[in-house]
Amino acid sequence: MTATMGARANEPPAALTASRLDAVTITFDDFYHAHFRSVTTQLCAYTGDLGHAQDLTQEAFCRALARWDRLVRYDDPVAWVRRVAWNLARSRWRRLRTARDHLMRQRRVEAEVDGPTPDRVAIDAALAKLPANHRRAVILHYLADLSVNQIALQEGVAEGTVKSWLHRGRTALAGLLDENTEGVSDV
Repeated sequence: MTATMGARANEPPAALTASRLDAVTITFDDFYHAHFRSVTTQLCAYTGDLGHAQDLTQEAFCRALARWDRLVRYDDPVAWVRRVAWNLARSRWRRLRTARDHLMRQRRVEAEVDGPTPDRVAIDAALAKLPANHRRAVILHYLADLSVNQIALQEGVAEGTVKSWLHRGRTALAGLLDENTEGVSDV
């Protein structure tokens, strides 16, 4: 490999043309500068990501450098670099697809749960508006199926207090839910 300082990046040296590539002994630096941009542009169009296209092209040129003594004798060494770069891009897509498929298989299949019904949303909203003691008494009595005596023991209050909380909680819920309060019964 010969280091050349005169050529600018991504510009072919003045001595190189496509028709004279075979006749001229080309250094790897000249070859790199002559073809890096075109291979990168092709891969960028394929992958949609300039940074990744540059990485793939760089990797392909690194592999070409390791084989440069053999590669320089090929009829079209840039075709070899292009093929390696495209194969690297395809391998990346395959790895991504395999990883995605593996993750999809590993995902736990969770039962699809329906969302709350409008009635449930209205009840939750109404319960949230109740005072804490009334809400606790209503929830413990109707959802946890505790008796008035059990709620009184748990809360450390008299049974009459629990009955009062339940009555006030039911009355408030009926008003909040726009229901007729005639059907509300005492405990």
